Amino acid sequence: MKASEIRDMRLDERQQKLAELKRQLFALRGQAVTENMANRYAIRNVRRDIARIQTIIRQDQIKGQ
Repeated sequence: MKASEIRDMRLDERQQKLAELKRQLFALRGQAVTENMANRYAIRNVRRDIARIQTIIRQDQIKGQ
């Protein structure tokens, strides 16, 4: 997911996507433990998407002050 796509979302959509990605990360960690990972870079990609969303949410909070 690109930062421009995240910026185009509304705040509630961003928070919903963030919650979805956190659930996905939890599931991927479980798969990693059982060694059933099809894509070994999936955890890294999800963690980066989470960080992107959190960063943009924080930037908007700072702008609003």
